Amino acid sequence: MKTYTLNQVTDEIIGKTGTPARDRFEHDLQMDLIGNAIKQTRKERNLTQEELGKLIGVQKAQISKLEKNAGNVTLETVIKVFTALKATVKFQIELKDLTISLNK
Repeated sequence: MKTYTLNQVTDEIIGKTGTPARDRFEHDLQMDLIGNAIKQTRKERNLTQEELGKLIGVQKAQISKLEKNAGNVTLETVIKVFTALKATVKFQIELKDLTISLNK
């Protein structure tokens, strides 16, 4: 029986790295991970969605949407949420001749 690596299966089913389908998949996966991290951390801090929303100035519904799908969220909102959750936020962009870092 032939075995396949996760990368081989992903390449076959989703598409190879760099293709539009694979880029969408990777983006959606990252957004899902961010939403899950928000929910898990909020619960660890014993906060309700409403309490977290008040900390950053949004309604409970927006926190709920964030936890389910962070795909339509601004970077500013993500930073506000994780700062309110007392998390260290590190954001870095690397270009050929430029590196931009944001640490909160």
